[in-house]
Amino acid sequence: MTNKRDKPPKNAAETREDRLKAALKANMAKRKAQARARKASDTDRKE
Repeated sequence: MTNKRDKPPKNAAETREDRLKAALKANMAKRKAQARARKASDTDRKE
């Protein structure tokens, strides 16, 4: 079997760090969306 990746395999620490970085980015985006939704619903209630 041949390895179809263009890049050489990363070590475990780099792979874990990349996964954590991606998870953190997704989590922050989700939290920002939730905050925007809460702010929008609060504005709607005040009117």
